Amino acid sequence: MTETVSLALDERFRAAAAAEGLLDVAYDVLPDTPVGALLVGVTDHGVCRISFDPEPEHHLELLARLHGPRVLRSSKPVDRVRLELDEYFAGKRQHFDVEPDVRVMPEFNRRVLEQLARVEYGTTTTYGSLAELAGNRGAARAVGTVMNRNPVPIVLACHRVVGANGNLTGYAGGLERKVQLLRLEGALL
Repeated sequence: MTETVSLALDERFRAAAAAEGLLDVAYDVLPDTPVGALLVGVTDHGVCRISFDPEPEHHLELLARLHGPRVLRSSKPVDRVRLELDEYFAGKRQHFDVEPDVRVMPEFNRRVLEQLARVEYGTTTTYGSLAELAGNRGAARAVGTVMNRNPVPIVLACHRVVGANGNLTGYAGGLERKVQLLRLEGALL
């Protein structure tokens, strides 16, 4: 005989685990953003994952390997990120207050993402400029790889990075989303 747990009891369990600090990563799926459904993961240090692929099974193993095995869907810990994303998409927020948790990334990646965080809302920069600011002038391609693997797009706005000639180049979320985000910020007409 298979017994099931009620949805209410399941949600109480998840909320209690999060409230007691028993989770390495809490995640939830935001189904209705202007750029489609997003999977959002948070740790005690900040937001560690925003993915345009909202299917949790694609992320759970990676989140567990990077941050610890206690990964559970729980909406309350994600609420602050959800609120800030909602404000951003509504044009009411130009800077995120949630901290990105990129501790698990290699040092060069962290330096690049630190410089990326300084790129202002509504502006763009180039891969080469980020490489130079991160201390490796000739690493524009490496910066492209870092942008492609950015674990927290939108919060760390890799959509603001363009090619040396100003052309829009690849975006892990798809070029259409990059255009949509740049238009939202007024960086594209």
